Formats: sequence, C-alpha cells, structure tokens
Amino acid sequence: MELYKKSAAELSDMLRKKECSAVEIAQSVFSRIEEVENKVDSYLTLCKNEALEKAKLVDKAFADGKELHPLAGIPIGIKDNISTKGIKTTCASKMLENYVPPFNATVVEKINSADMVITGKLNMDEFAMGSSTENSYFKLTKNPHDLERVPGGSSGGSAAAVAAGEAIVSLGSDTGGSIRQPSAFCGVVGLKPTYGSVSRYGLVAFASSLDQIGPLGRTVKDVAMLQSLICGYDRMDATSKEIGSPDFAKELKSNLSGLKIGIPKEYFGDGIDSGVKQSVMNAIKEMEKAGAAVKEISLPSTSYALNSYYIISSAEASSNLARFDGVKYGYRTPEYENLIDMYEKTRSEGFGDEVKRRIMLGTFVLSSGYYDAYYKKAKLLQKKISGEFSAAFENVDIIATPTVPSTAFKIGENIGDPIKMYTADICTVTINIAGLPAISVPCGFENNLPVGMQLIGNKFEEQTLLNAAFGYEQLVGGFKCLPEIV
Repeated sequence: MELYKKSAAELSDMLRKKECSAVEIAQSVFSRIEEVENKVDSYLTLCKNEALEKAKLVDKAFADGKELHPLAGIPIGIKDNISTKGIKTTCASKMLENYVPPFNATVVEKINSADMVITGKLNMDEFAMGSSTENSYFKLTKNPHDLERVPGGSSGGSAAAVAAGEAIVSLGSDTGGSIRQPSAFCGVVGLKPTYGSVSRYGLVAFASSLDQIGPLGRTVKDVAMLQSLICGYDRMDATSKEIGSPDFAKELKSNLSGLKIGIPKEYFGDGIDSGVKQSVMNAIKEMEKAGAAVKEISLPSTSYALNSYYIISSAEASSNLARFDGVKYGYRTPEYENLIDMYEKTRSEGFGDEVKRRIMLGTFVLSSGYYDAYYKKAKLLQKKISGEFSAAFENVDIIATPTVPSTAFKIGENIGDPIKMYTADICTVTINIAGLPAISVPCGFENNLPVGMQLIGNKFEEQTLLNAAFGYEQLVGGFKCLPEIV
C-alpha cells in the first residue's frame, strides 16, 4: 500500500481503524525517499532509525489502548533552521555545518509530545535568505513537478518533500513568503500564521520581527491539524501571544456563503504573469459562485513594500548574524593572525554570497547617517502598510491575491540577478510586514506548473482563513500534488 500518498487526516483515521500501523506508514515514506530523494534532494539529514523506533512506540501505545494525539505516528520533516536536540541543525550553511543543538525548539517539543515521527531535516536557502533554495551550501533541491526548476524558497525542501511524498507534512519558516512561495511553486498548501501565534523559540533568527514558523501539507485539513498542534503561548518567546488552544481542524467549515473577499487591484497589475492572474481570478469566481461576495479594494502602499521589507529584514539579519563570529560556536577559520583577522576570515569563508549581501545592506542602513534615511522610514512605512490592511479588514473577511507573480522558474535563471529574485516576493512580503496570517492553496496549472492563490486574513483569524481555503478545496475536489518524478 502506497501510504505516502495519503493525507495526514486519512492516515490518522486509518491508524485508529487498525487499517495500517505507524511503522508501515514510516516505512512507506522512507521507501519513497529511497526512490526519489536522489532526484529531488529535499533532505539534509535523515533520521530513519530514530523514526522507525518512534513509530514502534506509537504502535505499542495504540495496542495498549492509549489515547493519542490525532497526529501521532504521522511522518513530518523539519526545516533545518529549527533546533532539534541531538540532530544537526545547519541552516544550510557552512557556518553551522557540524552544529548539533543541545535543546529542542518549542515546536519540536510539541511535535514530540504528540508522538509525530520526525523523518529528518530539510534543505533551505542559507539562513533562510532566498526565494529558490539555490543558496544552500550543501545541495540544490529540485521542484518535483519539473526537476529543471526551483522549488521556491527559503523553505524549498519543506515544500518539495511534501509534494514528492517524502514527508506527509512539514514545518517551514516564513520571513517574507518563505512558506507560501515554495508551496505555490510545488503545488502544496502552506500557512504563514499570525506573528506571535507560534513560538519562535529555537528558530535560528533571520529577521526577528518578521520570522514565523508554519505548517505545510497536501490538504487544508492537514495544515489545520498541524497548526492546532504548534500554536499557542510560550513563555520562552517574548513575542508569543496568548490565543488559547484552538482546534482548527475540528472547526473547519466549507460553506463560503456570505464570505466577503477583497481583491486588491495592486496585486493584479503589471509584473503578474497573465496565466497566473487568470488562474487566481478563476478560483475567485468559483468561490463567488459558491456564495462569497467579492469586491475590489486598494492597498496603495504595496508598491513600496519590497523596499521596506529588504531594509527591515536585512537590518535585523545584520544584528542577528553578528553572533556567528568564530568565537562561540560554528565554523572558525583554521588560519588567522589575530582576533580581527579571525572574525573577517571566519565570516568571509563561513557565509555564502546572499547572506553576505544582506548583512552588508543591513549594516549600511543601520549605520550613522543612514539610519534615519532608510531604517526609520522603512519602519514608518511598515506602520502605514499595517494600517491599510486594518482598514481593508473593516469591510472584508479575507483578501485574495496571487501567491507569486509567476510559476517556478528554471534553476540558474535568476540566481545572478538579485533584484529579479527579490521581486518574486512582491505578493508575500506585505503580510509579514503587517504580521498577518496568509495561506497559499493550489488553484490550477500554467504550462504544467502549479499556480498558488494566496488568501490573507486579519490578525489571529486563522480559522476564517482556513475555512475559506477549505471551502475552495472542496469546490475543486482537492489538490493533486504527487507528480510523476522521472
């Protein structure tokens, strides 16, 4: 039985009906990994032995009649910037090539407490900086729908593994679109939760005011189940918010009648491929036929969002990555003359080009004489963008846009043009700037490549967002995202 093709919800039901075992599920996923991983390259570290041992314990618990979490026994892949005790956490960087954390991230503690089965650590852009997973120090992950194309980034390994059947669900992190963009490219569902709803403790920081851990899966229900597990207050994270213990999956509703959808004209203008635009508009029309009310809205500061995002995120990256200096942990250059020489050589050799580019930009905008001209203005614009979204949500329940302006581009096509690469985030960065939740759902194909529709919700309105995505999913009969990999 090809259990790796099943959703987490289906497998959870099968386990309770004794139609399969947790060991059989894990074996099916690892057989799939052995079959396609050499082509997709989504993993940096595999944990097969540990996974099978955990699956055996889950089966024993079921046999003993214990009540287990709905996600118990479900295989999950973890992005390699999320701390896992005793398992390498490299951030896909030479700087942390051999780093083994002594502690778990809060989300990993929750995964372990739910008896999920961790399959391994997933490839990414180095320190989560990139839109294609071409910036990994270790390997190049490919899009399962076309192995000559990128899977998106920075959570490219997280999206590719789910799309290829190498994991049932996965965790990624999203600073400017890094869950949603690869989800769109790979034809899976990816949720960027409200800032503060999921603990960032144990997430290696890129831009602390923008980073957020979130779930990826093949169905909206799978994503809802995983989000229910990982969300909630954590005293280890000063930005964590008290939101109770929602069960998003249990409260899923597919009825779209009366849902008010806003269509921001700024997200459907120049720069959006016509095929992508058409696919998203067709999806919105289907939702409208099912009873949703659609109206055009305006978010006028959108055109400035990329500028604001790259100033804020690079400034915070410059500060956060200062800790990687060769003194405390991580890579240290083998030959140096003095302390300053060690700093310079360690950071020059340990970081890749994109990371260095953003550190330099961030250091520049924070420097004396430029702070007011750049960083302060970017923060003021952040407030303005947040205000525009707040005003929009007084009249609509959700906002619908393309997730990415195009379908997945070819490997190497944009890597030499940072500005062109950055524009791939034009539809997603505003959500991080405003701290909002957003989900990418597959809404069609353009030239046999997946297209994603982004649905944006108001702060802490994940249930409304998931219900809208679930309603659309039911309208179109689910998302088929297991491509032939040859």
